[in-house]
Amino acid sequence: MKTFILWLLLFIVSWPIALLALVLYPFVWLLLLPFRLLGIAVDGVFGLLRGILRLPGRLLAGPRRALRQS
Repeated sequence: MKTFILWLLLFIVSWPIALLALVLYPFVWLLLLPFRLLGIAVDGVFGLLRGILRLPGRLLAGPRRALRQS
């Protein structure tokens, strides 16, 4: 909603630039898509490394106690 309001404000101030932004938005989105996918992959690798590094500590901590049922 905020993006739409900003676009309306830009349309009021300068409608040619607003229409150009509206036309170019899908192309910019497609251009940035590989970088988003790379970010998701890097986040997954860091999550895997974090899990591998924390595994010995979790194994040494032993089993967690079950919650007491009243």
